[in-house]
Amino acid sequence: MKKKSIIILAVFSVLALGAIVTMCKKDGDEKISFQTTAVGPGDIATNITATGTIEPVTTVDVGTQVSGIVKRLYVDYNSIVRRGQVIAELDRTNLLSDLSTAQTRLRAEQIELDYQKKNFARYAELKQKDLVSLSEYDVALENYRKAQESVRIAQQDVARAKTNLGYATVYSPIDGVVITKAVEEGQTVASGFSTPTIVKIAKDLTDMQCIAKVDEADIGEVREGQRVTFTVDAYPDDVFSGSVKQVRQNPVMTNNVVTYEVVISAPNADLKLKPGLTANITIYTMERSGVNSVPAAALRFTPEPSVFGNKYVIKDTTAEHKLWTLNGNVLTAHKVEIGATDGIRTEIISGMEEGDTVVQSFEIGSAALPDKKDLSKKDDKENKK
Repeated sequence: MKKKSIIILAVFSVLALGAIVTMCKKDGDEKISFQTTAVGPGDIATNITATGTIEPVTTVDVGTQVSGIVKRLYVDYNSIVRRGQVIAELDRTNLLSDLSTAQTRLRAEQIELDYQKKNFARYAELKQKDLVSLSEYDVALENYRKAQESVRIAQQDVARAKTNLGYATVYSPIDGVVITKAVEEGQTVASGFSTPTIVKIAKDLTDMQCIAKVDEADIGEVREGQRVTFTVDAYPDDVFSGSVKQVRQNPVMTNNVVTYEVVISAPNADLKLKPGLTANITIYTMERSGVNSVPAAALRFTPEPSVFGNKYVIKDTTAEHKLWTLNGNVLTAHKVEIGATDGIRTEIISGMEEGDTVVQSFEIGSAALPDKKDLSKKDDKENKK
């Protein structure tokens, strides 16, 4: 019985409140106030967000094409190097031995070539006098030609040995800064299947880039040249600027999520940005400055006859997009053509002029309505009884 009494009292309270609101509306105590705004110049921008990694624009892995022990290493982390500067030297003992062996073989082949050349000359003279057979002459010619080829091969072996000996001294291919050191003095490097890396050099740390991972749902809005801002956790109060340099077409799938890499320029004159930092990126996909516009809420305003009653005359239009003006008690709709929008402001291309005042929203006064807290207190008292 107690629960039933509470329900009956609650229903009675709601009915009483509805009756009071209806009485207030009939008595015309509620006042309607309008918030207006002027059509005028404004900035409209849309953006997408992504995360990325700061990287140098150009990095070079410097290695060696020969195997050996690192005898000298002349650079360390953060060392500034110039193109042609010696970075490291490998032990040359084995390489010098290979060169010596190749040169010895070349001398031997040259001696053999000299002999075969003289021998062929003798057979050629005897052939003219018909003192040797044609087959003997052909054998002498073939041996001479083989000796020539052997000398050429030996010469190539010497050249290769000299080149490998030159590889024992490692030079910097570019101007830059050493950001990675992969070996130490005394360490053996082997170039059997791939070139071992000794150091990694970044060309210019004042000109960085950010590789952003943009979701497939947003990549269609990204274009080269768009303005970009980003922040890094190392400097949370600093906002860095750049622009879209490249939109790579290669999709990257991670955990069934497809993203595309967008390359963003990141000028770094003060060297705050370091390789590997994570960047929180905002790409401005559309920006319009100083265009004739209104708050987007003004285009959503629609006066309902049931709300405004007989106090206002409503002159509507069937246009898809419209703005309303208020003149006395007359609300008039105006057809407008809209352009870009960011959800906050919307561009007005035609239909309204700069400086025109339009209705943005309205409020209905509620001073005549009883306080809900008082009604709830009254219900509590009744329930206790």
